[in-house]
Amino acid sequence: MRKFLFAFSVLFLFNSSFSQIDSVGLKNAMQQLDKALLQKDEVVLKSVLHKDLSFGHSNGWIQTKADILNDFTSGKLTYNKFENNSSAIVTIGKKYATVKTNTNAEGSVSGTTFKLTLHIMQFWVKTKKGWQLIARQSAKLS
Repeated sequence: MRKFLFAFSVLFLFNSSFSQIDSVGLKNAMQQLDKALLQKDEVVLKSVLHKDLSFGHSNGWIQTKADILNDFTSGKLTYNKFENNSSAIVTIGKKYATVKTNTNAEGSVSGTTFKLTLHIMQFWVKTKKGWQLIARQSAKLS
């Protein structure tokens, strides 16, 4: 019986060490995304944006992953500033997470500048590539 309990304990500890929830990886992916949006880093954007991305803006504009990559390379969309005033992981599991942030954003769309304070809700999924943003929606804060 002792051998069984020992083997069970070792198996439990071994299994639990590999099934930890990866909040550090998620926070890193969130920082990479913000930095990549500011620097138009296509390589990082390709890695942190999920192929099925729905990126909703506060004006109702919805972008796919391809749209974001095209709009950055063409210069249609430029971000000059991202300042997260608050950020919180609402839920996190082994394969998904929801995050909310309050953010000051500045940039331009088709040459028209914007300066907004936004509430942003993000949905992240954990894939073989790591954490990837699959859905995002923002709303203007007054």
